[in-house]
Amino acid sequence: MFSSTSRNLSLADDSYSLPSVTIVRKVAPLRDTVDLQGHRGARGLRPENTLPAFAKALEVGVTTLELDVGITGDGAVVVSHDAAVSPLKCEDTDAVEPDDPLFPYVGRPLAQLTLDQVKTLECGVRRPRDMDTDPFVGSQLPIPGTAMPTLDEVFDLVDGYGADDVRFNVETKIRPTQPSLTVDPQTFAERVIEVVREHGMTHRTTLQSFDWRTLLWADRLVPEMERSALVDTRTFERDSPWLAGLDLTAFSGDVAAAAEAIGASVLSPEHVLVTDDLLGRAHGRALPVVTWTVNDPERIAELLDLGVDGIITDFPDRARLVLEGHGRELPTARPEPAHAEIYVAGV
Repeated sequence: MFSSTSRNLSLADDSYSLPSVTIVRKVAPLRDTVDLQGHRGARGLRPENTLPAFAKALEVGVTTLELDVGITGDGAVVVSHDAAVSPLKCEDTDAVEPDDPLFPYVGRPLAQLTLDQVKTLECGVRRPRDMDTDPFVGSQLPIPGTAMPTLDEVFDLVDGYGADDVRFNVETKIRPTQPSLTVDPQTFAERVIEVVREHGMTHRTTLQSFDWRTLLWADRLVPEMERSALVDTRTFERDSPWLAGLDLTAFSGDVAAAAEAIGASVLSPEHVLVTDDLLGRAHGRALPVVTWTVNDPERIAELLDLGVDGIITDFPDRARLVLEGHGRELPTARPEPAHAEIYVAGV
């Protein structure tokens, strides 16, 4: 289902502005079942945003794999929450070539590195500064030798599991407040969409972002793909740079109305922002509400009772128990295929 409107919205900074943008809104159906999304695969169980994390989520059973992507200096779409390589999640091994001036790679923006350089990183062991306070040390199984994957590899993994009904919620990690850290919004959206199209995954992919500029570019490039407007406290700041030029006061603070204006198919607020009023406003505009990141079973139960349409969680195993207790339909759990080792190969 599609609808269209014309609004004055900014696709980026002044160099990317258009005076008028025709929005073609892909309306996501309000679902009878709860969309259970594995956050960064299954961050509570395996190293985040790695092939083992996505494999674990498939084996536990999720509706959707949620993941973050960045763009390398040579244009590869890699799966990473961080625009710069995080020492918490990755460690250097060897330089691609002797005397590489960019080595060590940890701490450098992905946009400065090639895919070959990124692929030398070991990203299967979490390395917190304080083991006593880290929320995942006791539950996340280390997988030494795990590489940072590409989006292509995630699609191939899911194909290998035969999970033809599993969806992908792909977040563009881009900041309007740090434009030099990543490629520009247009290039970001173009590269991600190119990979999605190459794998024939347009109908199974939602593009999500806190930076709504990439959602506008996605609308221009592939209007038939669902787009999710991520919402946190920054969304409500005065003159927020995250809203692609929208002024939330023009919508009387109604974030659902603003999301509809940029053609979003889904509203995705932080779970602490979910209220009866927000749900009513979103559902009144045919916007499903998929909330994040919810790991406490009691809170998951509260949100289900409120009527959310989806839960993004680090612990899909916990969420499944709550769904089962509420009499909700559970996503299919996928057995590990015999050839799974080819999909989780590391550095």
